[in-house]
Formats: sequence, C-alpha cells, structure tokens
Amino acid sequence: MKNEELQAIASQLKHPTGEKGIEMANMMHETNINMTLHSIQNLNLAKGNKVLELGHGNALHVSHLFQQTDDLTYYGLEISDLMFYEAQQINNHFVTNKKASFFLYDGNHIPFQDAFFDKIFTVNTLYFWKEPEKFLFEIYKVLKEKGVFCLTFAEESFMKQLPFTRYEFELYSTEKAQELIQKTPFKVIKKEISTEKIKNKTGELVERAFTTLVLEK
Repeated sequence: MKNEELQAIASQLKHPTGEKGIEMANMMHETNINMTLHSIQNLNLAKGNKVLELGHGNALHVSHLFQQTDDLTYYGLEISDLMFYEAQQINNHFVTNKKASFFLYDGNHIPFQDAFFDKIFTVNTLYFWKEPEKFLFEIYKVLKEKGVFCLTFAEESFMKQLPFTRYEFELYSTEKAQELIQKTPFKVIKKEISTEKIKNKTGELVERAFTTLVLEK
C-alpha cells in the first residue's frame, strides 16, 4: 500500500468520516467487539450506575451493556460527527427512553460536572489522546469517589505490525500505559492481558494481544 493510503486508513480509524467512515466503523465494531465486551465486564456494573464511554464508534455494542444490570444510564462521547449520528440512529430505542445520550466533544475536555460517573471505559482510543496525562486527570475529575475506569487497548507488539499505525498513532505497551497512569492519582486495581484471534485484511486469522487496566479513583 502507498503511504497516502496508509495515512487515509489511520485517519479514518482516528476520526471516521463519509461513506468510508461507515464501512470502517462496522469493521471496527466486528474487530473490537471482544475487547469492548471485556472492558464492559471489568466495569462490574451495578444497578443505577451512570456509565461514560469515550470514543464509542457506531455504538452497536451498547445493547450488550444494558443486558448487564437494571437501571443503567449510558453516556457516549465522540469526536466524529458521523459516529455521533450513527450511534444515535442505531440506539434510537435507548435514546428515546432516555437510557442513552450521545454527545460530541473535542477529545480533550470532558464536558460533565465533577464526580458525575460511577464507571467509565474506553477501547482502542489511547493511541489518539493528544495530551494523555491531562486527559487522565479529566477522566479522574468526572468519576465519583471509588469510581472505576477501564482502559482497554491492543498491545504495541501487535499494533506495530500494522503498517498504518506509523501515522497518527502513539502505541502503548502495558508497561508504558502503567507508567503514564503512575503520573495520576489513579490506583491500578486489576491488570488483564488477553490474546484473541482476529481476521486481518486478507482474511487470515492472526493473534492479537490486548490489555485492560482497571483503575479506581
């Protein structure tokens, strides 16, 4: 693939737009569903929880979240207009019933009051954070005391094999992510490294390692 094509893929993964963006979002949903469910499972959701997801994509997975327990309220934040609209259409039933709300944001400042959420999670967005340390403090601020944040991402060892990740991506190993977290008041209460088989672009099955760090305020 040419550099321009690789750059275009990286750009769509970071900020899906247009028809290609919808295709990319569907592919991301399929590729990431196992990681997403893993992150949700590690939240240990309880009745009445207010949950925030950062970078939800098309949010096809939100129905899984509501199967976990009763009386949840879900909030989603996205930098992509396209994903914001797609997520609302796909989850129209939850939006209408005031179970789910979606918002656009700048990717830096979380537009909610302090200590608002019980649980927060994000899957495969870490690579795109502009100021990771500052952003972790933003997450910390909107979490309630003893609130939990699940950070799930594919390992650098896997990601660096993908040619497009040299554009727009800041790759993380588990150790590098933990070093970042140590600069914040978060406590790491659990670390899980998993492997899964996923299909690559040519349809071959490849092994991907991913990490979920469970943090507590």
